[in-house]
Amino acid sequence: MKQMPADYYQLLEQLQAVDFVLVELTLYLDTHNDDEDTINQFNHYVSERKKISRAFESKFGPLMQFGHSYSGKPWNWVDTPWPWQV
Repeated sequence: MKQMPADYYQLLEQLQAVDFVLVELTLYLDTHNDDEDTINQFNHYVSERKKISRAFESKFGPLMQFGHSYSGKPWNWVDTPWPWQV
């Protein structure tokens, strides 16, 4: 297993936490679709996730493929370990 810098793990953990929140809010909103406070909370965490993923990708490369993440030049999808490899 390749050892990465500490901020790699910190940003990845932040992403995992925000993703967990988004999944839970999605499940709640599936049955309470008119709860505006929760919708606002969901949208807040979507914005937070975008900020964290941009920070991660600017330092360590793409998180996802198939058009979900931009690539640097040259193609850098394979440059760093994927999250499941650390």
